[in-house]
Amino acid sequence: MRIGRVVWRVGPVPPLFLAPMEDVSDAAFRRLCREMGADAVVTEFISSEALIRQIEKSWKKAQIWYEERPVAIQIFGGEIEPMREAARLIEKVQPDWLDINYGCPVSKVVCKGAGAGILRDIDKMEALTRAIVEYTTLPVTVKTRLGWDAHSIRILEVAERLQKVGIQALAVHARTKADGYAGEARWEWIGRLKAHPSIHIPIIGNGDIDSPQKAYHLYHTYKPDALMIGRAAIGYPWIFREIKHYFQTGELLSPPSLEERIEMVKKHLAYALRLLPEPPEKTVIELRKHYTGYFRGLPHAKALRLSLMEARTPAELLRALDALRKRSEVAETQENRLPALQE
Repeated sequence: MRIGRVVWRVGPVPPLFLAPMEDVSDAAFRRLCREMGADAVVTEFISSEALIRQIEKSWKKAQIWYEERPVAIQIFGGEIEPMREAARLIEKVQPDWLDINYGCPVSKVVCKGAGAGILRDIDKMEALTRAIVEYTTLPVTVKTRLGWDAHSIRILEVAERLQKVGIQALAVHARTKADGYAGEARWEWIGRLKAHPSIHIPIIGNGDIDSPQKAYHLYHTYKPDALMIGRAAIGYPWIFREIKHYFQTGELLSPPSLEERIEMVKKHLAYALRLLPEPPEKTVIELRKHYTGYFRGLPHAKALRLSLMEARTPAELLRALDALRKRSEVAETQENRLPALQE
């Protein structure tokens, strides 16, 4: 599989991509996911209008680092000229490719004809994509949904038309805009895309990949060229490592220990403080969205999360994590003594 100069070799494990997620897939989290086995990452989506107006916050989202490559920058917008100009500006950052968001279902994006809003006007989608492909030297890919709703699924037509204008891969979240994130993703459409005789660009499947077993089933049933993992990775970058291990061995890795989870939160904090432009206090607050994932599946997971929620500064968070570790060590010591006492 190839996008621009990036090539993934054919093997027993498909390429695994971290999906673009607003306020989640920032530089710190992207790096963690690459270290845990993600083969490529995509930035949060960035407004083309904001890039043109030189909005500092948006340009900081476009900052990428060598350690996270291969990495794509994703932009969104509903008008040709701003999107073309944003694409030209992004060239200076030199991502491995440029991704266009045609899938975001959020109302404030859709109402501007951007994101999934463009699914109601496939002619405009084609024209907008062509304009960007012709205007930039970067490889261009698209991430979209099946259609506006269940009555207007046109993903086969979309794939053909966007392939014709020159995109190099198509990532498909196998839901419609109307579905939002509810219900089961309709992966049969991924299968139809791959079976379509005239579609030859790589198809990246996205939606409901939340376990190694699910990844294996979806890949071997519908045969996409790559898998894109989104919500299951939030607070759980180990998902990439676990999927690869399962594909290679047919066995499940043991889940990370509490100690491993604590160390990952510390690493996440360290990367965020170093790579993100936010004040330290805001960095700590932003990290909270990952706590559910970091402690999922552990006994007393809610209590573990709550013990960290009161931290307001990096120092307070580190102290809370150390206290968590000590409580765990004490509890483990007591459990080990119990059999001896019973004897």
